[in-house]
Amino acid sequence: METFPKIISVDDHTVEPPGVWRDRLPSKYAGTGPRIVRAPLKEMTFMGGRFAPVMGAPGDEGPVGDWWVYEDLHRPLTRLDTAVGYDRDEIKLEIITYEQMRPGSYSVPDRLADMDVNHVRSALCFPTFPRFCGQTFTEAADRELGLLCVRAYNDWMVEEWCGPEARGRLVPLTLIPLWDAELAAAEVRRNAARGVRAVAFSEIPPHLGLPSVHTDAWDPFLAACDETGTVIAMHIGSSSRMPSTSADAPPAVGSTITFANCCFSMVDWLMSGKLERFPGLRIMYAEGQIGWIPYILERADVVWEENRAWGGVADKVTRPPSELFAEHVYGCFFDDAFGLRNLDAIGAGNVLYETDYPHSDSTWPKSKEVGESQMGHLPQDVVERIVAGNAIDLLGLTEDGLWPGP
Repeated sequence: METFPKIISVDDHTVEPPGVWRDRLPSKYAGTGPRIVRAPLKEMTFMGGRFAPVMGAPGDEGPVGDWWVYEDLHRPLTRLDTAVGYDRDEIKLEIITYEQMRPGSYSVPDRLADMDVNHVRSALCFPTFPRFCGQTFTEAADRELGLLCVRAYNDWMVEEWCGPEARGRLVPLTLIPLWDAELAAAEVRRNAARGVRAVAFSEIPPHLGLPSVHTDAWDPFLAACDETGTVIAMHIGSSSRMPSTSADAPPAVGSTITFANCCFSMVDWLMSGKLERFPGLRIMYAEGQIGWIPYILERADVVWEENRAWGGVADKVTRPPSELFAEHVYGCFFDDAFGLRNLDAIGAGNVLYETDYPHSDSTWPKSKEVGESQMGHLPQDVVERIVAGNAIDLLGLTEDGLWPGP
C-alpha cells in the first residue's frame, strides 16, 4: 500500500460534559433536567441485552461514580462508555467518574490529540447519555423538556463540540424529537441551515413504540432529510435493544451478533418504498460491519423477483433492492476482513471506515495498522474511497476531510 490515507471515522462517540444541559436549560428545570450526581452503585447487570443499574443513597456501601439523573432516570457512567487506554482484560462493567476516563472522551483538545495518535483526520460522534438516537428524551414524561433537551444537545454539538476549537475535525451529528415527525423535520432544517449533514435515527423504531418506516408517519422527517441532503445515521442499539438470544445470555452473545438489527433494518428500508419516494435519501449503519451485506442483498433480490406479488411490495418497490442499496445505503466497519475480501459484492462506494473511539471495540490507537492489514489487497484508489473519500462526499466535507462549519 502506497500511503494509508488519513482516516475519516464515521462512528466515534462523545461522553457529554456535565454542563451540556445544566448550562442551556431554563432554570425551572434545574431539578428535573439532565445533571451529574456522584453516588454509590448498589448493583448493575447487563444480561440478555438489558442494562440494569441501581443507584444507592448517600452513605450506602458500594463503588462511587458519576450518574446522569434526569426525571426518574439514573444512568451511571461506566467503563464500557470509555474504555480506550485500558488493557482488554481490565475492561469490565463497572461504574466510573469523569476523572477515571480518558479526557479525550469529553474534552475537545484531548480528543484531537488522541485522533492524531490514531491517524484520524476527522470524526463523526454519536451521543452517550441521550443514547444513540435520543431515546432518553423520547422516553421522558415531559415532552416540552424533552424537546428543549434535544435542542440543547444539538446546540452544544454544533457550537462547542464541533466549534472553532475543533478546527473542522469534529463533524456534527444531531438528534431529533422522535415522538413528532413535524418537529423532527423542523429540527433537521434548523441544523441543516448551520451546516449539519447527519442526523441520528433508530434502526427499528417500533422497538421504541414508534411507527415503522413502512408507514407514512415519518414522511415529514424523510422529506426534510431528502431536501437538505442530511444523511440518516443509525447506530447498533439505536432501537434500545441489543440483539440477544435469551434473558440469561451473557453480553458476549449480543456482542457477537450486533450486526443483526442493522440487517433487519436495512431490509425494512429496502422493502419500504421510501428510497424511491425520496430519491435524495442516504442512510448509514454505524458499527454494523459489512460482511453480512452480500447475502442479504442476494436474498432480497430473489424475494423481490419471485415473491413481490404476494409479498406486499410490488406497488412500491419497482427496482431490485440491490440497486436501491447501491444508491442509498452505506455500511460502516472498523474490523471486518471478511467483508473487505468480498467488497466487490458490496460496492466500494457503499463502505465507510470508523474507529469507535472510546468504546471497548475501538481499534484506537491502531486503526491505521488494522486498516493496512485488512485493505492491503485493495487498489490505492479504493482504499482512499473507503477510508476518506466516501465520507467526504456523504457528509459534505472539504477536500481535506474537514467540516466546513455553518
